[in-house]
Amino acid sequence: MLEGTFMNCYMLVDFGSTYTKLSLVDIDNEKLIAKSSAHTTVNTNIKFGYEKALEKLKEEISFENIKIVDILGCSSAAGGLKMIAIGITPEFTVEAAKRAATGAGARLLKSYSYFLKEKDILEIDSLNPDIILLTGGAEGGNTKYILYNAKLLNNLKREIPIVVAGNSYANENIREIFNGGNIKYEITENVMPDVNRINADPVREVIRKIFMKQIVTAKGMEDVEKITSEILMPTPTAVLKAAKLLSYGTEKYEGIGDVMVVDIGGATTDVHTISEPIKDKNFFIDGLEETCEKRTVEGDLGMRYSALSLYESVGEENFLKYNSNIENIREKCEFRHNNPSILSDKESEIEFDEIMAKNCVEISVKRHSGKIRNSYIGGKNVIVQKGKDLREIKLVIGTGGILINSKKSAEILKQCKNKEKNYLLPIDPKFAIDKKYIMSAMGILSMRDENLAYKILTENIIDIND
Repeated sequence: MLEGTFMNCYMLVDFGSTYTKLSLVDIDNEKLIAKSSAHTTVNTNIKFGYEKALEKLKEEISFENIKIVDILGCSSAAGGLKMIAIGITPEFTVEAAKRAATGAGARLLKSYSYFLKEKDILEIDSLNPDIILLTGGAEGGNTKYILYNAKLLNNLKREIPIVVAGNSYANENIREIFNGGNIKYEITENVMPDVNRINADPVREVIRKIFMKQIVTAKGMEDVEKITSEILMPTPTAVLKAAKLLSYGTEKYEGIGDVMVVDIGGATTDVHTISEPIKDKNFFIDGLEETCEKRTVEGDLGMRYSALSLYESVGEENFLKYNSNIENIREKCEFRHNNPSILSDKESEIEFDEIMAKNCVEISVKRHSGKIRNSYIGGKNVIVQKGKDLREIKLVIGTGGILINSKKSAEILKQCKNKEKNYLLPIDPKFAIDKKYIMSAMGILSMRDENLAYKILTENIIDIND
């Protein structure tokens, strides 16, 4: 580099629940030039973990001739974005609200249907969510549930922002109710304007904006504004953005088509898919409309904090099918639950972790996937599809510690493939690993320069096919 010249860089910060990760991107040469991480320090102040990660970054590369053009961030620290969803029927408006919430990067604490009760208000206060999503009624349809629930929400003791995304015919009355109670609220488009049709994007955008305001006041997050130009989104939303970028491409780069991302963490397993939800036009569609961009979060499937609930959810037989000689399965899961930071180099413990991961992949992708069944409708035999068709997924990308560090990542990810004819699971996908943990960083970067983000992403996603 010539004397007096500077390397223009973006610094991307992911304030994770466990680690704060930094990525340094050379803008002019279009390269990821350094990465570092340190434990997130949300219990004291987020800046301490950030400063430690920055020290490590400076050990990797000299900052003498580096000019940081912008620092952009995402966060799942301080518990991430915690939400409550309220609707009418569990299978329609409540389900639409849940999908909008998880698609916005939220961790759904609980959902409520029909009329709220006083005990529900007490429970919501004790759960202390960051946002409440209030829905109910297709356009021009039912208003009594959403109006009743709005009145009851006035009894909350905590100041919790409420996003209203229900039948717009109730909006004026809701304004009167909430203005009378000094409730902080935002009204947006109906999340389910027609029966079976979901309208999630306007809700997600409002949630994202509230999250950006909220995050800087969370415990331990006071100095976030001093660190980054902007917290653009929750970390899961950043991962979903990166998946969209890969799938759709940009004006300059062609997308790769249908893609799935499986993120196995200590507490949850997240599945993101970007694909058309209906592949066979001859199928009869049942239930709420699926979206091209979908995220599901499985709070009972995880490698450490949720190890015991993984055992309880999948059962001992699903461990034994991978190795019939394993003993003390429950005890091993309980040990991981009680010691979440444990990392063993014993071959038997590594194998057990890999079996846990296989179960996380298999069950989480099944739950994300649609199913088909034979039925008799309108005087003829038909095949009914409920949920999303994943059969044509071209690429499955794994991320999360176990997938990044295991020598058997491909074997673990292969558990997403179709083994049962009634599930619409991937048939013949390729597999790759987010080896450098950059998906969230590239999701943020895509908000500034999607071509640069796409180039770096495709260069750093590692092919693991045989």
